[in-house]
Parts: sequence; C-alpha cells; structure tokens
Amino acid sequence: MRKICAVSFITFVFSTFASAQLPSGGDAFFGYSYVHGEAFSNSRTVLASGGTANMSGWETSVEGKYFPWLGVVADLDWHYGGHSTFSCGISGACTKFRLNASRDTLLFGPRASTTYGKYRPFADFLLGVGYQSDKGGGISNSDLTLATGFGGGVDYTLLPAVALRAQLHDIHTKFFGRSQYDPRFSFGVVFRF
Repeated sequence: MRKICAVSFITFVFSTFASAQLPSGGDAFFGYSYVHGEAFSNSRTVLASGGTANMSGWETSVEGKYFPWLGVVADLDWHYGGHSTFSCGISGACTKFRLNASRDTLLFGPRASTTYGKYRPFADFLLGVGYQSDKGGGISNSDLTLATGFGGGVDYTLLPAVALRAQLHDIHTKFFGRSQYDPRFSFGVVFRF
C-alpha cells in the first residue's frame, strides 16, 4: 500500500511540475519590417564600398506566456535591399552597379508585458544568430554572427484574439568583423491563443 501511495504521490508531483512548465497562452505575430543596415561593409575591391542600405522585409514571432506578465519569444526576420554605387579603375573609367544585401536573424529571449485597457506594451531582450549575404559588381560575400536585440513595442487589441502591433528593436550584429547597431521597425498583426 505504501508503494502505491508513494508512486501516486510522485506521479502527482511530477505531473504538476510538468503542467506548470507549459505555456498558458501566447501569441503569434507576422508583419512588415524595415531595417537600416550596411551592405559590403568588408569589401576592399569597391571604391565606394559599403555604405548603408534601406532593407525591407518581414518579421514573424511566437510568444509563449508562462505568467500573465512574462513570456518567452522566438523571433525570425528576413530583410533585403541595397544601394547603387560605382567602382573606378586605374584608368579613371567608372562603372555604376548595385550592391544588394540580404539579412536574416533568428532570436530568442524573454518578454515582459502588461495590459492597460486595449493596449499591451512590452519590452524584450533577444539573443541568437544573424546571417548576411551581399552581392554586386561581380563579387559576393556572406557571414554568420552572434546577434542581440533589445527593444519593445505595443499591441492594440481589435478583437479578443486579434491585435495590431508596432515595435522597435536595436539589433546588434558583428558582420565581417565590424559592429553594427541597426534599428529594426516592424508593424503587423498579432493572433492570440
């Protein structure tokens, strides 16, 4: 009888802890995203190398809520863009061409939030990896690096399960051995579950 009680008690305790580890809800976000970054930041072959690029794309994230005010976020984005530049040879002849960049980040981290009526402001710290690929002028390069993001935003509730979101993050990467601190703005729709 003691063994049955002990097994029942242990089963009850572990099932209680296991259910406490599952998210009690959360949300999924998808929307337009903009980042102002660099293209060809390490190129020595282009006279007017590097420079900033306006990159548009998308961002998606999923948040699992462990407490009403605290959750864990998985965030993925993809941006693409570039700028026109030129290269001049020894003879002085210049050729105009376009530098194109594609940047992806996959980030994870905690998010703290609170609710005020229809508004839900939040702040988060994210850590993960970033990948950038640059092409143009007959050359290409790519790099994979550690990425961090710090920022926040606000949700505006339209329906109990649907909201609009605007958010701003400072994304720090170190592509091609140079530090970049690029602002990322995103706007889109949130589905709560």
